Amino acid sequence: MKFCKFIYKFIMKVVETVKELRQALSGEKNRGKTVGFVPTMGALHRGHLSLVQRCKKECGVAVVSIFVNPTQFNDRGDLARYPRTLAADVQLLQVAGCDVAFAPSEKEVYPEPDVRVFDFGQLDKVMEGAHRPGHFNGVAQVVSRLFDLVKPDYAYFGEKDFQQLAVVGEMVRQLRLPVKLVRCPIVREADGLALSSRNALLTPEQRAAAPLIAKTLFAAVDMVCSADLAALKRFVADAINASEQLQLEYFEVVCASTLQPVASLDDDCAKQACIAVRVGKVRLIDNVRLS
Repeated sequence: MKFCKFIYKFIMKVVETVKELRQALSGEKNRGKTVGFVPTMGALHRGHLSLVQRCKKECGVAVVSIFVNPTQFNDRGDLARYPRTLAADVQLLQVAGCDVAFAPSEKEVYPEPDVRVFDFGQLDKVMEGAHRPGHFNGVAQVVSRLFDLVKPDYAYFGEKDFQQLAVVGEMVRQLRLPVKLVRCPIVREADGLALSSRNALLTPEQRAAAPLIAKTLFAAVDMVCSADLAALKRFVADAINASEQLQLEYFEVVCASTLQPVASLDDDCAKQACIAVRVGKVRLIDNVRLS
């Protein structure tokens, strides 16, 4: 890390402490520059970089955090497996136009244990919330903490984490935080697979099978006018589970605004199809707009 700081100190500021972060941003804010922020857990890919590039285009200062947040992992094994590629991440951020990279330790983010418990109603009780208890409370803890440290005007999030974006939006509303969330579209590989840091953990055989997730979602979109909800769910389950490499964890069609499962494809709301699939020990999520 110290080596990276030496290499990039004249090009991009790489800071590790809250004090360094505030020093890096104070002058920019005093000059009236808008601050854009992209929170990440590192292992950066083109999806992350598209957020950084848009942030840089729309804001005076682009800040990116790299912090693997332990409070949002309900599976300790998942936390241990999560890829950590800090040196490579710093190089990618430099190319993407980042102004300040914030790579703090756990102690910097949580000088004291964060015991806050958020109430998001039903937003965090379905899909990811049902399968990963405590996950969204941990997300709210770290994002609210990072917002407090960076004090951004705008924060950029990818729509791959569709439910997370809804939860963060509700957190911002509840805490009355002066930040505008910017939704950015999913970035995909040429074969359709949604970009994810976890893709790097796939074996060659698993990687070859994984595009079936997006292919099945896109096929479900094409079926909406000719199938009912039950038939759509059967199609998705059969298609995913037909692969020896994939195991469906859930497939839900929800109202995009409430995240509550629809009773029928005729329900009067914008609908999002959301999926989670186990690929060996790796867990991948994706989503598409149905209507």
